[in-house]
Amino acid sequence: MSTKRIHFIAIGGAVMHNLALALHSMGYKVTGSDDEIFEPSKTRLDSKGLLPEKMGWFPEKITMGLEAVILGMHARKDNPELLQAQALGIPIFSFPQYIYEQSKNKQRIVIAGSHGKTTITSMILHVLQFHHKEFDYLVGAKIEGFETMVKISDAPVIIIEGDEYLTSPLDLTPKFLHYKHHIGVISGIAWDHINVYPTFESYVSQFDAFADSTPKGGALIFSESDDLASFIGNKERTDVTRIEYKAHPHEVIDGITYLHTDIRKVPLQFFGKHNLKNISAALEVCLKIGITKSMFYDAIEQFKGAANRLEVIGRKNNKVVFKDFAHAPSKLKATSKAVKKQFPSHKLVAVLELHTFSSLNKEFLSQYKDTYKTPDEPIVYFNPETVAHKKLEALTAQDVKDAFDNPKVKVFMDSKSLEDYLKSLHWSQTNLLLMSSGNFGGIDLTALTNFVLEQ
Repeated sequence: MSTKRIHFIAIGGAVMHNLALALHSMGYKVTGSDDEIFEPSKTRLDSKGLLPEKMGWFPEKITMGLEAVILGMHARKDNPELLQAQALGIPIFSFPQYIYEQSKNKQRIVIAGSHGKTTITSMILHVLQFHHKEFDYLVGAKIEGFETMVKISDAPVIIIEGDEYLTSPLDLTPKFLHYKHHIGVISGIAWDHINVYPTFESYVSQFDAFADSTPKGGALIFSESDDLASFIGNKERTDVTRIEYKAHPHEVIDGITYLHTDIRKVPLQFFGKHNLKNISAALEVCLKIGITKSMFYDAIEQFKGAANRLEVIGRKNNKVVFKDFAHAPSKLKATSKAVKKQFPSHKLVAVLELHTFSSLNKEFLSQYKDTYKTPDEPIVYFNPETVAHKKLEALTAQDVKDAFDNPKVKVFMDSKSLEDYLKSLHWSQTNLLLMSSGNFGGIDLTALTNFVLEQ
C-alpha cells in the first residue's frame, strides 16, 4: 500500500475533494485545507477522515516529505500554504496537471464545450461501466453507480470532462489544454465566464486552441449544428480525423423518447433535443474505443442522467418537478424547450436563479434576450447579497426584466417571497423546472417539491 503524502490547498472544491477521496482510496496519506467547505463536500470528506479540523490556511501543514501539493482555483497567489510550498521547493500541481501526470501512458479522451460536456462524459462512463470495461475518469457531476467523480488506476483509458475555466492562480491557461487529448469533443460554444474571458473572441479562442492541440492521428468530434463548434472543428489540421454529429433520429410517444436505430427502437429514461445531440457525441466516442453500436444502445437504455441535469426530483399524477444546472443563456433556452416539448399539454413554470459571476454581470445580462420565452410562467430570482459578495455592480429587478426583454418574466430578489408566490399557484397539470448552480437562497426544495405534488 502506498504511503505517498499529498496535500490539497482548497480541498473543498467539487473536483478537488473527489480527487482527494480517490487518492485516499488508493492508500495515499491525504491532508487538506480550505477557508470554507459546503455540502456535499463537507460530509464526504468527513466520512473518510479528510475534513480539516479548522477552516483556514496553516503553513505548518506544508512540510518536507510531501510528494506534491495540489492547488485549487479557489486559493489566491498569496495563500500562506502555497508560499510555504514554494519556499520548500515542494512540487505544486493544479488538479488538471496532476490528472495528466497520472494518465501520461493512457489514451486520453477529453469532452469540452460550453454546454453538454458533463452529460456526454456521464453517458460514456455509463456505457463503459455497463460493459465492465476498465477505465479512469474525471467528471463534473455525481453519477448513479459511481462513488466519486474521479478515478485513477492502471486502466488503459481515461475519460475527462474538460473545463475551459482557468487552471489555478499560478496558471491562467484553460484546464482542458493540460490533458493533451488524443480524442477531443466540442459540444458547442456559447460565451461564459466573463470574469476571465471579458470578450466573446477571447472565450472562443480557447476552443480554437483546444482543437489545434489535437495530435496527428487523433480525432476531433464536434456538433454539426453549433456554428462555432463546426467552424472550429472543420479547420484543416494535418492527420486529424474530423467527425461531425447531430441529434440522434428519434420520436416521442406518450412522453417517452425512442431512438431510431438500425437495430431496434430504444426507449430512453431522459429527453430533450440537446440530450439527443449528447447521445450522438457519446456514441462517436464509444465507437472509437471498442464499443459497438449494439453495445452502446443496450447500455444507453439504462442511463438515467447526471445529477442536476434535468433531474426528476418529484413526480406524482400529472405533475413533474425538475432540477437542472442550467444557468447560462444557451442552457436555459435548451432546457426549458426540452421540458415543454416533452410535455406539450402541461403548463410549465420555470424558475432561474442568476448565481454565477457572468449571469449577475450587467454587461453579460443582455445575452439572456429571447432565451426564456418557452415557459408559460418564466421566473428569475437573484440574491443582491450574492451580487455584492462577487463585488459586482448592484442589479435591480428592472435591470433583469430589461435584459430578458420578455413581459412575462417575473423577478424576485427575496427567496421567501419567491417561495410564497410558488405556493400560491395552481399546480394541476403543471410542471416545475428549477434551474440554478446555487440554492435559491436556501429554499427547502424537498419541501417545495412535496407541496407542489400534493396540490
